[in-house]
Amino acid sequence: MVALPLAGVVLAALGTETADIAGRDVARYAITSAWLALLVGTATAVVGTIAAWLVVMYRFPGRGLFAWALALPLAAPAFALAYGYADLLDVAGPLRTALRGATGQDLPFEPRSIGGAAFILSAAFYPYVYLAMRAAFINQSAGALEAARMLGCGGLGALRRVALPMARPALAAGVALAVMETLADYGAVQFLSVQTLTTGVVRAWSVYGSTVSAARFALPLLLAAALLLWLERAGRKGRTHEGGKARWRAIDSQPLGPVQRWAASAFCLFLLAAGLLVPIGWLIWNLGQTSPDWPRLAGAMRTSLSLGAAGALVTVALATMLALGTRNLPLAGRIASLGYATPGAVMAIGLLAPAGVIWTIAPGSGAAIAVTLLILAYAARLMAAALEPIDAGLARVTPSMRHAARTLGRGETGAALAVDLPVARGTMLTAGLIVFVDILKELPATLILRPFDFDTLAVIANNYALDERLGQAGLPSLLIVLLATPAVIWLTGRVARARPGA
Repeated sequence: MVALPLAGVVLAALGTETADIAGRDVARYAITSAWLALLVGTATAVVGTIAAWLVVMYRFPGRGLFAWALALPLAAPAFALAYGYADLLDVAGPLRTALRGATGQDLPFEPRSIGGAAFILSAAFYPYVYLAMRAAFINQSAGALEAARMLGCGGLGALRRVALPMARPALAAGVALAVMETLADYGAVQFLSVQTLTTGVVRAWSVYGSTVSAARFALPLLLAAALLLWLERAGRKGRTHEGGKARWRAIDSQPLGPVQRWAASAFCLFLLAAGLLVPIGWLIWNLGQTSPDWPRLAGAMRTSLSLGAAGALVTVALATMLALGTRNLPLAGRIASLGYATPGAVMAIGLLAPAGVIWTIAPGSGAAIAVTLLILAYAARLMAAALEPIDAGLARVTPSMRHAARTLGRGETGAALAVDLPVARGTMLTAGLIVFVDILKELPATLILRPFDFDTLAVIANNYALDERLGQAGLPSLLIVLLATPAVIWLTGRVARARPGA
């Protein structure tokens, strides 16, 4: 599944053409992508870890609300945040002019720049680190932190010297996810005029019609994906969230001083405001100034829901079969994980070659084949997102449980249906919701592979934004948030329950 589009990218890059767009720009785009990934990775690592540590370890005003609300930016696509901030600061133009005249300095935040893009993407993707680190801190036993305090460590010392080293696998996984999403993003960076490798892939295909150049833009992304996957695996190697065999005890949250408790609340509120309340609130505020095309939006919503549901079912089914069939083949899981580290635009370009062959053989089946390939691109892109929780669920099935099923006359398939799948049912639902939310927000693969007049909410929002009609772009963006929010809230609750004894 994953190997097919990846092989297609390599083969397409070996082609020849007279105008090689990638040959002129790939180095410049690669430097921008690397710089943006570094900024977002650093920012999300710092703020996500601090937020998780505060929520797990301390009591402060709003802690119960922030514990689940800090994950809500996952429901908002990054391009929606870009639209909100850009429109808000365009309206703030007179303020910027007055500030420049009074102080000689402009506003410190300019969205249409690499710094602005890094801020917006960090605000959108810090929940990956926050959720991973929160789960890691919840699973740590109070004993290790109590020992650190007895040896003279304060709160920050315990975090730096004890909790953070034990949570390093979670930190590596969360940062890797944030960086992967940064490299894969198209809607936000394209709107903010930041030229990354992913924008180069889509531009080479949509503007110049060059599969070869698009594939050559994609090759550095494949190398980056392999590197990120290796770094994430290296971060896990030889490490666990909890060392030793001591009995697990839940961490008791500690009170903070009067100043510190309000500072903690302000920090969490700033993250939530930056990643959701300010940009999405501004889009909501502007809804009254637009005249929505409701029939078109209703059709796009049906398309988004249909693709999300179909993609989630196919991905979970394939991931479950892969998890059951490759228990002793870790290499297969790593190859599947490579798909999650690969941008959707790359997957789409890799599928264009087989699509061309199929369309030549069956020219009348273009739309059906395109939708099928689009779902396969989603599955290849998000396979690891489904495989990881399903693997975790199947890990609870002990050999004795399987042996009992076999003793009662079940074959290999029967044992899987009777034992493995019921035990992993909760994690399969988790995997499906993760994939569903990601498909709702996905843009570049949909732009490349979708049939004519087959618009999703993300595609409509992107089309409006290209015409600088940000008021109209706000409503489909908000509908994506509305559809994704219940799933994100449910997933956040699962993180809180995913601890020993829960």
